[in-house]
Amino acid sequence: MKAVNFLFFIIFFAIGLVISVVLGAAVHPGVGVALGVLSFFLALLLAIAIKIAYQWERTVVLRLGKYSGTKGPGLFFIVPILDQAIFVDIRILTMDIPAQQVITRDNVPVSVNGVLYFKVSKVEDAIIKVQNYRVAMLQYSLTVLRDVIGEMTLDELLAERERISQQIAKSVEAQAVSWGLDVDSIKLQDIDMPEELKKMMSRQASAEREKRATITKALGDKEAALNLADAARTMAESPGAMQLRTLQTIDGLGPTASNTVVLAIPLEVMEVARTYNEVLKKKPA
Repeated sequence: MKAVNFLFFIIFFAIGLVISVVLGAAVHPGVGVALGVLSFFLALLLAIAIKIAYQWERTVVLRLGKYSGTKGPGLFFIVPILDQAIFVDIRILTMDIPAQQVITRDNVPVSVNGVLYFKVSKVEDAIIKVQNYRVAMLQYSLTVLRDVIGEMTLDELLAERERISQQIAKSVEAQAVSWGLDVDSIKLQDIDMPEELKKMMSRQASAEREKRATITKALGDKEAALNLADAARTMAESPGAMQLRTLQTIDGLGPTASNTVVLAIPLEVMEVARTYNEVLKKKPA
């Protein structure tokens, strides 16, 4: 018996006890004893008849096994012995979907688990139409999960988890409505696969990253070569550009004595010197 029911029992029994004592003293002690016993049972029945449903609860009342009505929240009364009160929590309920072994469309074995969020929208349907709505929701969710994932490839399963979760929730919702239940969402948690497949996927990802790095490096080399070609053309069009670039490079080396400076002499200068030397040799003494 709940604390509230016990409190009402004490109050009713105390009132009946006072009445029985007064009547026993005025009429006959035996009458008082009989009224005291009667007041005890009446107080007990009245306490049982009082029910309280919390804000997040609704109560299905069955009278002689037949649906009588839905009560709550708050204080209400039932007929003792004839009525049966079944309390139902209408808050969002959380239920774990245990790991399921599923074969994907491309014949890859995976293990998938998730979480189901749902609530009771029509308490009378959830109690009358389903023997145990929690078990029914769990089993139906397991079946739909295996069916939906069995139609997906491994790549789709890994890349489109949100879409798959929504598809499973939509399929479960279609059946749950007739049971008086409302599916809030279904989330896939872990997707486990064989270790060999994980290693193969890791090698594939590593090869893909290496491929992208090689392509990026080749594009960078190509761009650098194009820039160098543009710089060479610019220097070729400006006769003094190479000398200025050489002087700038020498200035950037700094005054450190350990540096070895190599001066690059343009080929044109060397050609002029060689021609001048040949002219001097041909000139008669």
